[in-house]
Amino acid sequence: MTGATPRMSNKTLSFLSRLADGVAASLLVVIFGAFILQIALRYVFNWPVGWTSELSVSAWLWLVLFGSAFALREAEEIRIDFIYANVGWRVRRAMGVVGSLCILVLLGLSLPASYDYVSFMKVEKTSYLKIRFDWLYAIYIVFVVAVIARHLIGVVRLLRGHDPLRPDTQAHSAL
Repeated sequence: MTGATPRMSNKTLSFLSRLADGVAASLLVVIFGAFILQIALRYVFNWPVGWTSELSVSAWLWLVLFGSAFALREAEEIRIDFIYANVGWRVRRAMGVVGSLCILVLLGLSLPASYDYVSFMKVEKTSYLKIRFDWLYAIYIVFVVAVIARHLIGVVRLLRGHDPLRPDTQAHSAL
């Protein structure tokens, strides 16, 4: 039964990845639909409305943060790596560990204040759709926690010898 666990885990991860992609795609559909509806209402029916713009901005916020947290893969992230790509794997690993530790410390320190601020925003609502701002901005807390988890996993992988530029390598023999 031990051999079945990794396959089930891969199936679960694959399902979650497809689900995250589906949520991101759905948010894009909402943005596009609200945009087209706004144009039609304003220019075809001469009836300008504000809720379509508010819906687009809210969906965009969720798309960016949800997508960055769950749909974006490490290889798809944009990086300026002209130094990183031209050094040996040990230096890359050290740079990766230091960079991830910096992100972990900074986001970890900001998390309590971010949570307090998002919680405080329950007293405000959006103008048209009356969405509470704590619900609207809750995705930021999810984003921070996901990025912290991603970088914790990344540090562990780097310390085990994973070379980020060579995805086919599991680990190097020497640290």
